Amino acid sequence: MKVVSVVGARPQFVKAAAVSRRLRDAHDERLVHTGQHYDPELSAVFFDELALPEPAYHLGVGSAPHATQTAEMMTALEGVVEDESPDVVLVYGDTNSTLAGALVAAKSSATLAHVEAGLRSHDRSMPEEVNRRLTDHAADLLFAPGPDAKRTLEREGITEGVSVPGDVMYDTLLAIRDRLETLGGDEPSVPDEYVLATVHRAKNTDDPDRLEAIVDGLTRLERPVVFPAHPRTVDALHDYGIWERLTAAVRVVDPVGYARFIGLVEGATCVATDSGGVQKEAFYLDTPCVTLRDRTEWTATVDAGWNDLVGANADRIVDAVRAAENPPAKPDLYGNGNAAARIVTTLERHVDNG
Repeated sequence: MKVVSVVGARPQFVKAAAVSRRLRDAHDERLVHTGQHYDPELSAVFFDELALPEPAYHLGVGSAPHATQTAEMMTALEGVVEDESPDVVLVYGDTNSTLAGALVAAKSSATLAHVEAGLRSHDRSMPEEVNRRLTDHAADLLFAPGPDAKRTLEREGITEGVSVPGDVMYDTLLAIRDRLETLGGDEPSVPDEYVLATVHRAKNTDDPDRLEAIVDGLTRLERPVVFPAHPRTVDALHDYGIWERLTAAVRVVDPVGYARFIGLVEGATCVATDSGGVQKEAFYLDTPCVTLRDRTEWTATVDAGWNDLVGANADRIVDAVRAAENPPAKPDLYGNGNAAARIVTTLERHVDNG
């Protein structure tokens, strides 16, 4: 079986690490990096730590407006798919890389498989929501991380080719967790008790009022904050004149690799984030999460009481972090860490029966 796997952003590197490891035991995989995340601390370091193979293709698309970026990816990916003639094009998550790979595959003879299918925030203003909906409706095989995602697909009329293998990010987290000390690097030490914050979504970083409210909330927390800041976020803080509002209690640090970041999540008393992947990582590591968004695709973590949606409201951020000190019992939601093996088995059966 020949598979072309399309990745381009941090969460996709984490997901692909688990599936690529399984695929390469018995099959031919060509990994394609679109270049959507090109900063070394958001790209190369993840390949190194996760033992991802070097991409067979690096498209080098980089940052651009949505339509331009997606179109450039599609143009390059079309050539890759034509040259490789894969049995399967495998896409992950909900980025522009996901959509570009999906549209190219849907117009080829390859099977389009979507890992992390069926998630919905029901917020069409989020580019990711558009990407994931279009990808799901184009896909031949849909791998839902949990039963809720499968039910969402059913409500949209998608019933063929759907399975629930679990969440591949959990596979990767379990695989790397025991190596945290050796992979952690020489990053600065952190306080004994701290809140971990990440802010990178355009809805927050491109809106000075939202970004200021988030910073206000973080500076008012009772515990110190460790804030690995995306380069775009740092630029926005300076451009909007918000940087000087950060107090000494908010420690801004450079982006860190996956292993170090997982260690920070596990050591935190609470995570405040606008990332979808970090919401799950916090859940898996028994760290309560406060989500700096109005809606989330990971609704099951909210229903379980381990994730509180607060938007960009300083008072709600402070109250939610305080309330997170006493989380409820935690249910199992996304499998037991063998999602990648299940995905590869399903791909094998589909290709053999094709």
